Amino acid sequence: MRAEIEAVADEIRQALALLRRHLDVDAATLRLDELNAEAENPDLWNDAERAQKVMRERTHLEQSLKDFHAIEGELDDGLTLAELGETEGDEATIDEAQAMLKELSTRTAKMQLASLLSGEADGNDCYLEVNAGAGGTEAQDWAQMLLRMYVRWAEAKGYKIDWLEESPGEEAGIKSSSIQVKGPNAYGWLKTESGVHRLVRISPFDSQARRHTSFASVWVYPVIDDSIEIDVLDKDLRVDTYRASGAGGQHVNKTDSAVRMTHIPTGIVVQCQNDRSQHKNRAQAMSMLRARLYEHELQKRESEAQAEAEAKTDIGWGHQIRSYVLQPYQMVKDLRTSVEKGNAQGVLDGDIDDFLEASLASKIDGGVGTEAEV
Repeated sequence: MRAEIEAVADEIRQALALLRRHLDVDAATLRLDELNAEAENPDLWNDAERAQKVMRERTHLEQSLKDFHAIEGELDDGLTLAELGETEGDEATIDEAQAMLKELSTRTAKMQLASLLSGEADGNDCYLEVNAGAGGTEAQDWAQMLLRMYVRWAEAKGYKIDWLEESPGEEAGIKSSSIQVKGPNAYGWLKTESGVHRLVRISPFDSQARRHTSFASVWVYPVIDDSIEIDVLDKDLRVDTYRASGAGGQHVNKTDSAVRMTHIPTGIVVQCQNDRSQHKNRAQAMSMLRARLYEHELQKRESEAQAEAEAKTDIGWGHQIRSYVLQPYQMVKDLRTSVEKGNAQGVLDGDIDDFLEASLASKIDGGVGTEAEV
């Protein structure tokens, strides 16, 4: 068999060996049987929160095992096809087998990367906040473009989006917005997106068609459950209510149902306006605040993450993690990993997997990202 085919096959075998150990396939299979039995118990949904955890764990394990066994089977199929081509001297069949194995190698590498999302909160849903930097309409329009990028990415992954808060810009775009991204490993995939994002383009708001640079910041933190204890004292809180506006504000100018909650010791601020009930918005805001405090503690335990958090204090030059250039050429470049993509519009339409994967891999390679117990 050709050396290049054997080389690719060996890469896949090595990756499968690592995946087998990481997934602990035998134990995962037994656990999946337990979860399937539990899911068939009609009493499970008497406790909705527990039922959701069971179903989420089952879906995750089921998909992981399915993907693992699919790669095993396709590796065998590819090698069989290559042997057939060699036996019959059929170059077209050999080329087909080689292309099949290369594609399989790419998928295996992605699955291996996904399997490394094993931090304490990586498997959780997450909150994602976008805030416009200085610059008025320009920055506010850029913030909305950035938010749309993440929403498009999440939708392509089959994740669900809940809109929690939005403050519209004066003329266009948004001043800020908060969403919840629901799906397996949502936090694990998006956690490295926290930071400042820079846009360079010909301004659609400039009558002289000059080139402008705009900034917006992104903050990602995990949704946590009650099993993680975070004490929030009433004396440390300031709670303000206001009238809702934007995407979540269907009751604009009717009730002061929106809630802004400030944690005085840390200065962390969260907002929620997605429900007409002030009580429900307050409960959601408290969940968001607990999640932010949890993430804040994780950041303190990681020197690299701490440096990133400090950089977020200034939404402007010198603090950006990624640049999006639309004029005079198209290029999106991540300044941490040096990954570049020339299809800037594709990136803004949600094609950000290459950036997420490279950033995650660099953190793993650098030994950063171990979650701390809180």
